[in-house]
Amino acid sequence: MQEIETHISRVLLDGEWAYKLKKPIKLPFLDFSTPALRRHACEEELRLNARTSPALYVDVRPLGVPWAQFVADPPAALAQGDAQTALDWVVRMRRFDADALLAARARAGLLTAADMDRLAAHIASFHQALPPVPPDWQPNQGLADWIAAGWAAIRLHPGRPDAVPATEVDALQAHMAERYAALEPWMAARRQAGWVRECHGDLHLGNLIDSQGQMMAFDAIEFDADLRCIDVMNDVAFTFMDLLAHDQPRLAWRLLDGWVAHTGDTDGLRGLALFAAYRALVRAQVALLGSGGQAGFERYWRCLKALLGQTRQPRLWIMMGLSGSGKSTAAGLLRDALAARGVGALRIRSDVERKRWLGVPAQARPGPDELAYWYSAATTRRTYARLHQMARDVLQAGIDVVVDAATLRLAERQRLAALAAQAGASDWRVLCTAPDAVLRQRLQARQQQGSDPSDADQAVMERQRAHLEPLSAAEHSLAWLVRNDGDEAALKAQIEALLSAQAAA
Repeated sequence: MQEIETHISRVLLDGEWAYKLKKPIKLPFLDFSTPALRRHACEEELRLNARTSPALYVDVRPLGVPWAQFVADPPAALAQGDAQTALDWVVRMRRFDADALLAARARAGLLTAADMDRLAAHIASFHQALPPVPPDWQPNQGLADWIAAGWAAIRLHPGRPDAVPATEVDALQAHMAERYAALEPWMAARRQAGWVRECHGDLHLGNLIDSQGQMMAFDAIEFDADLRCIDVMNDVAFTFMDLLAHDQPRLAWRLLDGWVAHTGDTDGLRGLALFAAYRALVRAQVALLGSGGQAGFERYWRCLKALLGQTRQPRLWIMMGLSGSGKSTAAGLLRDALAARGVGALRIRSDVERKRWLGVPAQARPGPDELAYWYSAATTRRTYARLHQMARDVLQAGIDVVVDAATLRLAERQRLAALAAQAGASDWRVLCTAPDAVLRQRLQARQQQGSDPSDADQAVMERQRAHLEPLSAAEHSLAWLVRNDGDEAALKAQIEALLSAQAAA
């Protein structure tokens, strides 16, 4: 039996069960001061977490004895519980291994790219299933209020480290306020477009687990609807930020890349830096309250300053090559290599966006009667128009974008280059090549696996070859040639070498 205490709750771990009790307290951001309020909070916790972790949350039980007596014999105490005479209420959960927490895995360096792919799918499917908040819903406190409260709490807290003077707090707060004011009309438009939903509200790594191969978010914010009825980008930005704070930039950008691939929400990236900085502010404040201490505060304070200090001009990377040449693999490795250098980058794929526009799953395959329409000139034009809009969104957010498409025609590449110029970004070409035998072998293997969004087979590849227009003289100075006839390690080495050469030039 083990008892855990936070600043707002007590948790008892007993065998296969975990019991959570709300403390009888009232803070600026929550009110658990009466049994009725605590019961409501417990019931809300059960309702909200049933959306993402139904296997963990079991029920809410009345508690008819003081906590100390409950700890001595939980089954006997629960047997005596009665709703009419309850002194308190507990949420009953199934216990999980502490090593399943993603925060623990991050500290141990055990998180993987595959973990991020599964986590991105979990968070995205949750967000996509949520309805927009009702048009007449209004928060009691908006995001600006919560941000201001966070700054005030840090400025006034006696435990704030001496290395963080009040002048630095004030300067960062002023900078964040400027960013917020610039984005306020956009945030209002996002709400009108339906992107504000009843989200989780607290998606840091300590509230995410990998249980038996299944990613689950738990411990959603139950005590204030204002903190969970938020923009979906604000929600996922918490996880993104926490990965950055744990010195995992590759995984942070891979998670965001996967979430965007599932949701298609590149417009939300305009608010990413602000939302992520707000989340770092929240965690720094929580650390001062006692959950993380000075080391935790310093971790999130560094992340906050980095997020508010980003000013670099982004780049547009245009992938080129026949199907089977490894464009998508190279694009993913390029994204990861940029992230490791402190450069945010996202990949957008023509195969994914074509199927999003068609309204079918990314892994769907066309039937004989659908093939011509799916790959008609009109559908391809619409797909590239969508890629252009997404690339524009990413660049305007100050993030590098890797356009993962064949882009075999010069006009296609020129239009993308013009888009980059309009956004004040540079553009580069990455031409992937491989011997014909390797192309055919990869295409056949991919068709047999059936898990990739691409539908290309050898016939498609041969039609592409007929449309291939070589690099123009002007493009040669902007192009990298990637010979992808080896394994992934060899491909990664080429990407790393090309980036190093570019940085040194």
